[in-house]
Amino acid sequence: MPGNIGRRLLFGATLLLFLGAAVPTEDKQGLKIPRFVSMRLGEVNLRVGPGQRYPIAWVFTKKDMPVEIIEEFDTWRKIRDWEGTEGWVNHAALGGKRSVIVTGEIRALRRSADPQADPVARVEPGVIGKLLACPAGGDWCQIETADGTRGWVRRGEIWGVYPDEPFP
Repeated sequence: MPGNIGRRLLFGATLLLFLGAAVPTEDKQGLKIPRFVSMRLGEVNLRVGPGQRYPIAWVFTKKDMPVEIIEEFDTWRKIRDWEGTEGWVNHAALGGKRSVIVTGEIRALRRSADPQADPVARVEPGVIGKLLACPAGGDWCQIETADGTRGWVRRGEIWGVYPDEPFP
């Protein structure tokens, strides 16, 4: 019987640790993890571990691409891109500017946050835009493309903002 109690306590402690890992945490600067940021540089090595000695697994080549920080170690950030690719980059390669990437199919950028609003442009999957606004409780976000076109798109049509996240 005492052995069963020990196993139960160990199982309970393990379960708490596991569940705790899924809860958003904060880094030393008080920033939440996970959180979205963007690539500051046009070419960034994605490594299999947090350090220069780890091999390069992938090279990101799109400046301003949104990525999600999912873990931190010293000056290294474990990130995930919109396709699910994960790896480690030095924090200097990342910026706090928020951007999004269009997903799925060609999307209409609308004049206002209304499905009946006139389209101002059509954007293809993979287009990166600057995130301008995502009102709390709303289904729409305003973005600006590289050519300066501004418009509204549904949250579910972009990656780089959480479902219930207000921005700014």
